[in-house]
Amino acid sequence: MALSTDTQTKPAKRRLYVASPTGAERGRVRLRTLSNLRWLAIAGQSAALFLVYFAFGYSLPLGYCAIAIAVSAVLNIVLALRYPPSHRLANREASFYLAFDVLQLAALLYLTGGITNPFALMFVAPVVIAAATLNLGNTLVLAGIAFASVSLIGIFHRPLPWPTGDALVLPQLYQAGIWAALVIGIGFTSVYAWRIASESTRMSAGLAATQLALAREHRLASLGALATAAAHELGTPLGTIAVVARELERALPANSAEAEDARLLRDQAERCRAIIARLANPEEAMLGRAARLPLGAFLDDIAAPHRGEDLSLTVIVPHGDADNPVPQVWRAPELLHGLGNIIENAADFAKSEVRMQASWNSSTLNVVIEDDGPGFAPEIFERIGEPYVTSRPGNHAPGDTDTDIGPGALGEHEGMGLGFFIAKILLEQTGGVVKAINPPGGGARVSVTWARGVIDGAEPPAQIEAD
Repeated sequence: MALSTDTQTKPAKRRLYVASPTGAERGRVRLRTLSNLRWLAIAGQSAALFLVYFAFGYSLPLGYCAIAIAVSAVLNIVLALRYPPSHRLANREASFYLAFDVLQLAALLYLTGGITNPFALMFVAPVVIAAATLNLGNTLVLAGIAFASVSLIGIFHRPLPWPTGDALVLPQLYQAGIWAALVIGIGFTSVYAWRIASESTRMSAGLAATQLALAREHRLASLGALATAAAHELGTPLGTIAVVARELERALPANSAEAEDARLLRDQAERCRAIIARLANPEEAMLGRAARLPLGAFLDDIAAPHRGEDLSLTVIVPHGDADNPVPQVWRAPELLHGLGNIIENAADFAKSEVRMQASWNSSTLNVVIEDDGPGFAPEIFERIGEPYVTSRPGNHAPGDTDTDIGPGALGEHEGMGLGFFIAKILLEQTGGVVKAINPPGGGARVSVTWARGVIDGAEPPAQIEAD
């Protein structure tokens, strides 16, 4: 069977864009979290000063060090009095307080040996916290402050506390090595933490979008079940209305106005019954427990919304026989939405044709969707199936794109990079295995494979049964 679909303007080639989730600002953290971490740092710094000065008897400027620690404590007290514990900090506010922590640590280390002090490693902590909770710009600013602080106290600092009469002087080359290790450590850990946090945020947002899409499909299923129940309940009273209208029509004079009204009433009642009959058809309404369709009719049903004049959409399903009949597939929301998204993506990039081909044997059922477009860009394969990775321009956050939008992108269909991700998640929930390749003949190919009995069994699996 052959179908046609209308499409958007076709791009000359596929580009890879990484869109950022919109909505709430990423990196908003609670004030209580930073305050608790600062109290922990204050306790650790106080304990270290107490041991070094009183237990070990090392000489150090205790008064100045105590002032630096007291400033942190005063800041925590002021913030606790000004804001409620649940107050959330914007990126700029959190960056300011973390920058204060970096500078306070730099002041303490300046008084106690600079980067030769083993506690210089603590410079990593505020930067990693920023990378895990703030956006990239604020993280880079904080990393720059930490880098400048490490460099300054590496050159200008008080002597490292040591027993009276002794002095520990490290070679310049060794101090340069400590500086390099701190700078590299700050850079590596901050980049690593930011990448992990960014991936986690994007994945969470993508999964939330998947749940919204699936909830929409289930709401449609509930509406279909409600329509079917309404059709059943309304059939009898409408039949009664039609019978009474017919009797009135017979009893009234043929050419009277009342007879015309009775005929109109009967016609409208018949029209209502026809509409209800269509709603009650399980192939037209989404039932709460999804209807089963032959595989060819199922794929044709998914392709129907994409009919148009600009593109040929062909559905190829082999004829079954007594030994190998055509599978009866459950018309579940996950399958409809997942395969529909893949077809829409193929139609957007195809030049003239999209093909859906199904095959099956005793152990597997396979659906392949191909288009004759430019195919997937080589760099997309490593990230295909991730959220906010799209070949369409539009809806991108500044500073979070892998490539810039070119001049030819102005007329292209915009996207958030969630379509294929949602489709993959939904189809995998049904037990399918999704693979995407560029076939040797050109274009793009997406195949989905299920074990027999998963989507075409006698009973719908629990994971795809509509609520």
